[in-house]
Amino acid sequence: MTTLPATYTRAAVGLHWAIALLIFTAFPLGLYMHGLPLSPNKLRLYNYHKWIGVTVLILAILRVALHVRRTTHRPPDVPATAPKWEQFVAQAMHYLLYMLIFAVPLSGWLTSSAQGFQTVWFGVIPLPDLVGKDKEMANVLKEIHKYLDYAMLALVGAHIAAALKHHFIAHDEILANMIPFLRRSRGKSAANSARPSRRHMVPHSAETTDTPDQEVSPIYRSQRTSEAR
Repeated sequence: MTTLPATYTRAAVGLHWAIALLIFTAFPLGLYMHGLPLSPNKLRLYNYHKWIGVTVLILAILRVALHVRRTTHRPPDVPATAPKWEQFVAQAMHYLLYMLIFAVPLSGWLTSSAQGFQTVWFGVIPLPDLVGKDKEMANVLKEIHKYLDYAMLALVGAHIAAALKHHFIAHDEILANMIPFLRRSRGKSAANSARPSRRHMVPHSAETTDTPDQEVSPIYRSQRTSEAR
């Protein structure tokens, strides 16, 4: 059985950062718009928030589809040198993040449906309501959506901290797998450090001048003695 190379494709890396950027945009937007009084501006921001959520959901589906149908690569594993507990936590965090990437936008979509507001993606594509209008259900779903948001924020923070720990403390390639130029710059640094510096390169003439007297021929020693006199 052929072993697939452990690496991420450009598509996987692109989807990873696109989803991350959208999440980093949607969360502060949600906090900001929540405190606004009811107005056309607040409704517009709610629409932006919902459009971002639906986009995250679609990109997450594509990401999982690439992961399931991979035929040329496999995702890199946590380094074997890492403790067993760290490998387990990394896998658990990975799956929890995927679950939340699906659960957060879905809970938001359900909340909007229960409130009686249909989601129209980018104001062009109307999406079906997942549930009927129900005020009590909308309040419950709104709370669920909020707590799922905070859970995702905590996991994303832990994810970032772990990636920085691997790069700056463990000095492995975990972060470089998602930021390829880090691997290239590290390779250049290693090559530069392995190259001898100019001050350590002693010319042949300098070596000859600094040769001890016992290694100099008698003729050369006598010439130096005559010059000294």
